[in-house]
Amino acid sequence: MVNEMNYATISHVMEDWESVKRTKDYEKVAGTKLFRRLFDKCPQAKLLFGFPIDIDVDSPELLQSKRFIAQAIYFWNMIDTSLNMLGPDIELLTEIMTELGTKHVVYGVKPDMFPIMGDALVWTLKEMLGDKFKDENEKAWKETYDALSADMIRAMVKK
Repeated sequence: MVNEMNYATISHVMEDWESVKRTKDYEKVAGTKLFRRLFDKCPQAKLLFGFPIDIDVDSPELLQSKRFIAQAIYFWNMIDTSLNMLGPDIELLTEIMTELGTKHVVYGVKPDMFPIMGDALVWTLKEMLGDKFKDENEKAWKETYDALSADMIRAMVKK
């Protein structure tokens, strides 16, 4: 659960996040990397976003699609909002993640897709941060993502 995270974990995550945000057009750059990785590792996720399951993750048709870019940016902004709530608004964040879990059931998201998205997120951060992304950073991000997604999954399973 999100409200059980410690200061050191949150600190690592926020420092990394601020570094990523220094990249020009970071939402588009990082979001595109993340969704390419997600679609590569979980082809059925393409269908959830309205793309054919057999579309190549490197195809211009996908990468230049306004819908693809908009989803990539939206997801990255959603992470930004969530991370900004980790400190002072953690109870509200738990409520929001629970609501998101309920909505994602309607979209066709399955609980077993969350670890794949988490792996795509960590992979993207490694790509964006390079050598600055150490083992302790990865551990902090996994813990944070697991906590956020746990609230969503709990809501999905209740349905």
